[in-house]
Amino acid sequence: MKMTFVMAAVIAALSTQTAWAQDVAAGEQSFKKCLACHAVGADAKNKVGPLLNGLDGRKSGTVAGYSYSEANKNSGITWDEAQFLDYIKDPRAKIKGTKMIFPGIKNENEAKSLWAYLKQFGPDGKTK
Repeated sequence: MKMTFVMAAVIAALSTQTAWAQDVAAGEQSFKKCLACHAVGADAKNKVGPLLNGLDGRKSGTVAGYSYSEANKNSGITWDEAQFLDYIKDPRAKIKGTKMIFPGIKNENEAKSLWAYLKQFGPDGKTK
């Protein structure tokens, strides 16, 4: 009986890790839609849009060296999963006056995978 419980716990843990890896991998694919304007990773630099390292927990409009719209700077948003998912559906509806011209990602699973990919990058661009 104990062995069955232990095996079930191990299987559950492994399947959770596999699901996480799949989400990150799918998010990396989805990020290709963002590459023209944004960068992540150790060598990331601001482009047409700000770099996205350290996005989780960062206040909107605060990346050094990037010229944000007043709308972004004054949005009061601190990025977390809920804010990101709401934003990425329709950026211009979430922050009226943003410079970001992107139609959005309407598919919730794709948006969640993209968040999983982005949030793994710390402020220094290294993966956590």
